[in-house]
Amino acid sequence: MKLPIHLFAIFSFFVSLASADESEFRTATIDLGIVVSDLDKSMKFYTEAIGFNSTGEFTAAKDVTRDSGLSAGEEIVIKKLSLGKGNGATTIKLMQSAVDKSKMSDQTYITSSLGFSYLTIHVNSTKTALERLKKAGVKVLAKGPAIIPGGKVALTVVKDPDGNFVELVGPADHQ
Repeated sequence: MKLPIHLFAIFSFFVSLASADESEFRTATIDLGIVVSDLDKSMKFYTEAIGFNSTGEFTAAKDVTRDSGLSAGEEIVIKKLSLGKGNGATTIKLMQSAVDKSKMSDQTYITSSLGFSYLTIHVNSTKTALERLKKAGVKVLAKGPAIIPGGKVALTVVKDPDGNFVELVGPADHQ
């Protein structure tokens, strides 16, 4: 009789350890909202040039945007794009203001402004990513792709229609 109680105690201990490691967050990924100047151009860039999939849209009502502090009380249509499927997929949310004149931060370099400066997207093939960018008419910055020391990884940097940096990191398979 003591053996089952001991087994139960040991089992309970390990269950409590497992639950202690549980996060307070529902997902391990974050969604990133991007305010854009031209929603159609940005949708085309992120789907055709980068490879995101359009996963829907929703409207944030005027009272919600006002009461939460997101805007002065403007209804905002938000387009959702994801890399992959399911809860673990990275999601960006594109939105355009019809009321506010959004200002661009200094995007000369990724270090030119404080705050969020760029997206990093890990690709399986730099060669395939370059072909997609070329087909979409997107030019790579500087001399890129740059080979990261060690010679196995390439860094390709482009800018979206509003000048935001997007870096693609993948194998140096483009040469």
